[in-house]
Amino acid sequence: MSLFLSRLTLSNAPSVAALKRLIDPEERGRAQDAHHRLLWSAFAGDPDAPRDFLWRAEGNGVFFVLSRRRPTDSPFFRPPEVKEFAPALAPGDRLDFVLRANATRTRKTGEMTASGKERRKHDDVVMHAIRDLPKGERAEARMGAAEAAGRAWLDGQGSRSGFGVERAEVSDYSVVALPDHRGPRKRQPQFGVLDLSGMIRIEDPVLFIDSMAQGFGRAKSFGHGLMMIRRATLP
Repeated sequence: MSLFLSRLTLSNAPSVAALKRLIDPEERGRAQDAHHRLLWSAFAGDPDAPRDFLWRAEGNGVFFVLSRRRPTDSPFFRPPEVKEFAPALAPGDRLDFVLRANATRTRKTGEMTASGKERRKHDDVVMHAIRDLPKGERAEARMGAAEAAGRAWLDGQGSRSGFGVERAEVSDYSVVALPDHRGPRKRQPQFGVLDLSGMIRIEDPVLFIDSMAQGFGRAKSFGHGLMMIRRATLP
């Protein structure tokens, strides 16, 4: 399986600058939706191809992309900076990481689908952790819950993906609402976003790289799930 890690930077051409408020809006939900559509312009060879890339916005028009195909030239981006992603990993290797993820837990609903399967719902792990608190106490408890629930979620990802968690911190937790919703505001689609960093220990290199290619968590189309790694600096 070939993988490519690319750095894509918005073009500074006047024709692109004129569209900046559309392709790189300030409001976060709109930005994630616009960036999702924008990045397709670098992978537009087959209009029927499924999304086979993960991406992460770094700000200032810079994106990192992990893909199974090389990105192509796009009028919206400078020529892509691309390298093959094939890290030489061995069990016991330690890596520093950063990860922006929509972390959820799956629960059964008791409802059945037309095909006879039980419906499942994906709950944000932080909202689930504070759901029983009075509404007036949730804001104060949210970051503490994010630290605990984020670490537990990452431990679960590691057990299925060939790594153990040595250290993990949550630098931010936020809730993002998707734009263009019509109807009652309380039904507007939204999801939680955890920004995690720390150190992991590789246990199964092949499984880990395969899991990296799949991404971690949900809402991957909107810039979540791409784990960025580098060799850990050990004392």
